[in-house]
Amino acid sequence: MLSIQELKQIQLSRQHLTEKADKLTVCHDLNGFQAQIMVNVFHSLKIRCNENITKENFGDGLVKNWTVRGTIHAFAEDDLGLFRYKRENHPYRSDDFKGYVHHITRQWLLTPERQRHFSHIILDSLKESMQTRDELKEICLQHGITEHELGEMFQQWGGGIQDLCLRGYINYVVQEKKAFALSPSYVPMNEDEALLEMMQRYFTHIAPATIRDTAYYFGCSQTQAKKIMQKLPLMQIEIDSKSYFYLEELKGDYPEIPRCILLAGFDQLMLGYQKKESIYLPEKHIRGIFNLAGIIMPPILLNGEVVGRWRKKNTKMMFELFEDISDKNKKHVESAMEEIFDDIRKTEWVLM
Repeated sequence: MLSIQELKQIQLSRQHLTEKADKLTVCHDLNGFQAQIMVNVFHSLKIRCNENITKENFGDGLVKNWTVRGTIHAFAEDDLGLFRYKRENHPYRSDDFKGYVHHITRQWLLTPERQRHFSHIILDSLKESMQTRDELKEICLQHGITEHELGEMFQQWGGGIQDLCLRGYINYVVQEKKAFALSPSYVPMNEDEALLEMMQRYFTHIAPATIRDTAYYFGCSQTQAKKIMQKLPLMQIEIDSKSYFYLEELKGDYPEIPRCILLAGFDQLMLGYQKKESIYLPEKHIRGIFNLAGIIMPPILLNGEVVGRWRKKNTKMMFELFEDISDKNKKHVESAMEEIFDDIRKTEWVLM
């Protein structure tokens, strides 16, 4: 019988927070990283990798596209066939456009002919080099796109650009400035095969986890999760009257829980398990990390428990605490900060 403390040791190790690895191994093992805010990907890698991760090199070998939970992730380029598996609604490199449908109104807003026309203009412009979003907009304007059509091709939450990503033509470039590049060719996996591989990675590198955790992570029902889980040779252990499932035998010992880890926003340690049952985040502090706007703030993990969040602006670091902590623990937090950042000139502590 494992304790919650031992479970944390296992999960932190498997997520490469205490046993670091190279960048591509980390990305493969954890199914990439949610990437709405690119600095979070950089930080997630920096705290997990045993190589020098810089703002200039962190995106090398990675691409950005829609994957797990239907959200946009940065992941290893050689995983394109896995995450962009075969889909009827977005067939691989199909030119059979049906027109862009708005994700809220579900109305057709861009004719198939015009969408195809400007999609090819975008693809032709990317043959020379990657282009920023604004550069692509300007190119489309030069070719006669209307303001209404421009809004649909470059709609904030998707649009014609997203359709090109989902069909395997282009990817976002993994960097701070929003840009696009032609996608290398790849062979899309079958859906069943791809989902099984993603779940195998989950149970090897994020689990032990409950069925509720699994459904939460994949954005599916527990029934759907169980259906795929039945295809894996999962092992099971009971911890605090809950059943946890995992792959690969557990080791005899794991690294101790660090004094402090400054996790990234949208960190896998928060996204990997059902937030209301998190063993790291007390339920009373959920809204301090998962805000109502859908943003997952960067947590301060102190001795294995979230006690607040942090934010960095230029050379200033602000620590926003959910509860007061000792001066000794504040030094542990600052030590974790110094291991990651070398440009902090001022720190501020705020009790929320």
